Formats: sequence, C-alpha cells, structure tokens
Amino acid sequence: QVRPVESGGGSVQAGGSLRLSCVVSRYTFGRDCMAWFRQAPGKEREAVAGIYTAGGGTTYADSVKGRFTISQDIAKTSVYLQMNSLKPEDTGTYYCAAKVFAGGCAGLRTSDFVLWGQGTQVTVRS
Repeated sequence: QVRPVESGGGSVQAGGSLRLSCVVSRYTFGRDCMAWFRQAPGKEREAVAGIYTAGGGTTYADSVKGRFTISQDIAKTSVYLQMNSLKPEDTGTYYCAAKVFAGGCAGLRTSDFVLWGQGTQVTVRS
C-alpha cells in the first residue's frame, strides 16, 4: 500500500555526483529508520546509509563515508542521498527502504526493513 519511490539515478563519469530522492507518499515520519541500499548484478544487497527520522542521526557504510550524505525533509516525507566522488564500484541499483516504529538506525540489516521502493539505477563510468 505505502511504498517509497526513488528517483535521480543516471550515468556519470567517475568523480562525478548524483543526488537520489526517495518520496514516501501517504505517510508521516515518526520514529522510523530510512535507509539506502544498493545491489550490483550477481552480488548481495548491501546497506549504504541510514537516517533516523526522530532526530536526524545518520549512519554510513565504511565504503561511502566522506563521499555520501543522507538527509531528510520531514514535511515532504522524503529522504535524499547526495553522492559525490563517485567510483565505478558504486554502480548498482539503489533502493530506498523503511524500518517503521524503529528505535534507531544502528545496524542496517536488510531483514529489518519492511517497506521497499523499486530502485533507481546508478552507473559510474571509468
């Protein structure tokens, strides 16, 4: 019924930037963890970044620290992922997901997230 919708993916050269958006319609943020995951062909889905809607605390995978920034707009029920200094290994399908009624965002485990978007493709050319 309620699903996140991602946008903003595309193809960029290594070193470039992209800004992904995730909108959750017909929903109001409360105590939720909103997170970005990504998956490359033939590989497991991995967590990229998370933000706790009640306070704005963030967490990042080591591979993207210092390059990616997750943020939220509570009024628009949206989360964003600013991706800078992109590398070819960042290529994949990026998914927005929600863990509702959460106590925090520590430990981004795929199985804990119950609402998933359909994904947006990110390609980084070398």
